Amino acid sequence: MAATGTFRMVSEEEQAMRNKLEHLTVKDHGPVFGPCEKLPGHTLQKAKDELNETDERRASALKELRAAIRERGAGGGEELEAMVLERFGEHPDSMLLRFLRARKFDVGRAYDLMKGYVRFRKEYPELFENLTPEAVRSTMEAGYPVVLPSRDKYGRVVLLFNIQNWDLEEITFDETLRAYCVILEKLLENEETQINGFVLIENFKGFTMQHASGIKPAELKKMVDMMQESFPARFKAVHVTHQPWYFTTTFNVVKPFMKSKLLERVFVHGDDLDGFFKDFDANLLPADFDGKAPVTDYKAVASKIFGSEDTAL
Repeated sequence: MAATGTFRMVSEEEQAMRNKLEHLTVKDHGPVFGPCEKLPGHTLQKAKDELNETDERRASALKELRAAIRERGAGGGEELEAMVLERFGEHPDSMLLRFLRARKFDVGRAYDLMKGYVRFRKEYPELFENLTPEAVRSTMEAGYPVVLPSRDKYGRVVLLFNIQNWDLEEITFDETLRAYCVILEKLLENEETQINGFVLIENFKGFTMQHASGIKPAELKKMVDMMQESFPARFKAVHVTHQPWYFTTTFNVVKPFMKSKLLERVFVHGDDLDGFFKDFDANLLPADFDGKAPVTDYKAVASKIFGSEDTAL
């Protein structure tokens, strides 16, 4: 019996964009800070191939998601559904689109992510009290964390955390998480970031026994919760470098909180960075992260993210 099925002709332009995706450099992407003026053609192709995003699917999914927000929130059911309606019922399509992209235009999963978003704020109110750019500016200006001003070759935003000089009494774990929450909200205003996602690089050189004993399991769980089901952000990888032997104890505390998908995206390199530099151009990374670029100007990064804003998030 002859095989049957359907197929779609791929245009030359579409094939060219797919070829481009296999040979990207850091110069092929737009700026990290500020809005995205125009999505590059290869990023639109990536959204289509990876996220199932087309003009038609975007329009229908937004309509379905908005209906779900309204109907489930007004149904007198569970508290989180009412909170989703209150939080997102009046938001423009651009906000809802973040959640759809983060869940590959699966409307049900996008709605669940919205519930996770409001649940996270309900469970950890200490992270969001008076959460303004000015409230976390000093934390960011100290470098906890750092946002690289250029995307990596895959178009991802690169977040850096250097643990060496981190004083847990001076800058608490919660204060760093508050900074992450503000950064994620601000950078997710950029559509290129919504599509390409984030990558975290954590330099554990200088990780002391005091650090290991000072970070509580509940705080580690809070960090993992932030990365899982709580923000419309695509966390594509976490790279750990130069960790001491006792880092394993801390990592073993974190592992039970991590779903398999996130755990598979954690790469622990130690001092052998050959695999690490297959993903990252040394010219992109600052010297304190084994790269060739100057150490990042933390205050300049904070200014680029916030400008003169002081708006509660």
